[in-house]
Amino acid sequence: MEGALAAKEVEVGDAAPDFTLKDQDGNPVILSSFRGKKNVVLAFYPFDWSSVCTAENCAITSDLPKFDGKETVVFGVSCDSHFSHKAWKEKLGLKHSLLSDLKREVCRKFGLYLEDLNCAKRATVVVDKSGKGSFKKVQEIKVARDNQEILSAIK
Repeated sequence: MEGALAAKEVEVGDAAPDFTLKDQDGNPVILSSFRGKKNVVLAFYPFDWSSVCTAENCAITSDLPKFDGKETVVFGVSCDSHFSHKAWKEKLGLKHSLLSDLKREVCRKFGLYLEDLNCAKRATVVVDKSGKGSFKKVQEIKVARDNQEILSAIK
């Protein structure tokens, strides 16, 4: 990674950059391990514990059976540590895994780094079973994502 230059935003049809991040339990999650098996929703969000992030992650947990029915796994991705993720997930009773992008490498690879706040943009990227982006939406930082819109986009 050269200096503070961020990659261009991943677009629909682009191959998703592969990555390995720790989940809330410290276990590595490798994006490419889902290729040919499941669609992957990467729900990038700024930080644990904030009101919008809390509401939308609780909504993801509520809608998880709908995602499962579409052979899709959902990961929340933020720049918090896996320790913060673990405490937040337990406090809220979240059912999906949370990935720690503590070094901001993945949000930068996807072109979703928000330099002013030193965190990920609020954005959703759906990676289909072939490993390509099939849906992308970047939102205003204080506007929660719409799970129905995401579910409708998953084939």
